[in-house]
Amino acid sequence: MPVCPIVSLNGSFLPLGEAHVSPLDRGFLFAHAAYEVTAVYGGRFVDLDGHIARLTRTLSGIEIPDPHDAAGWTALHTELIVRNKLTEGIVYLEVTGGAYEARDFAGPDTFTPTVFAYADAKPLIGAAARDGIKAVFHADTRWKRRDMKTTQLLSQALAYRAAKQQGADTAFMVEDGFVTEAASANAWIVTHTGEIITRDLSPAILPGITRAGVMALRGKGGFTITERAFTPDEALNAAEVFTTSAGAMIAPVTHVDGRAVGDGTPGPVTRTIQRLYYEAMGADISAAAPWTLERA
Repeated sequence: MPVCPIVSLNGSFLPLGEAHVSPLDRGFLFAHAAYEVTAVYGGRFVDLDGHIARLTRTLSGIEIPDPHDAAGWTALHTELIVRNKLTEGIVYLEVTGGAYEARDFAGPDTFTPTVFAYADAKPLIGAAARDGIKAVFHADTRWKRRDMKTTQLLSQALAYRAAKQQGADTAFMVEDGFVTEAASANAWIVTHTGEIITRDLSPAILPGITRAGVMALRGKGGFTITERAFTPDEALNAAEVFTTSAGAMIAPVTHVDGRAVGDGTPGPVTRTIQRLYYEAMGADISAAAPWTLERA
């Protein structure tokens, strides 16, 4: 779907066509930028505090001054969805090292950030959540600080292109014989005994905000979740596989490398997690996702 008409750039709200960033911006020249994607459902943000906290951490890690405190970021996000009358979709935010009159690797002692944000109206609980997606394995060639959410996304973009060429929707990144995460999501498997496994937090993966939301459901769902790396073979032989991200939330994976996961349909553990997560964000399950009740 098209980007909503009003965007935010360096404190101003203006039509998308009037928003311009310098070609000397460090985000353009060096991918020296952080970003966040926050879901909006029912006109309310999903886990905005977590996204802001991760943004603050990333900015510190890549030496870009944080131009707002938590209240300021919340106000910016809120005004953006109000101006665009957005009730369901996402807000994309990017903070770069800014522009100055040179292309210099080190840059000035202190950066003046560029802050850009837009809203995108899109269904968050749709066909992919209902029917599942297909994944393939792909070599993980990313940099070593994946725990910081930066715009260095070329490896992920190429992984998505490789997946599309193979008739799949996403890729599971593989490094040293283990799955790190999906191309733009955290990866999970469910064993035939019902144990849920996802990779432990480290610089190898992004600490997903939706991942944290699923972790918080352990008590309510009675889940056993183990945080450790798993192999491609474990994924291929799992009872269920799913991914978590702000944009797709909980996406069942029905096929991996052309092989069906379980019976090739979203499984009961994934359905339960979907239902609990959707309920936690205020969704009317009977209207938005009745299919979560079928196998939960």
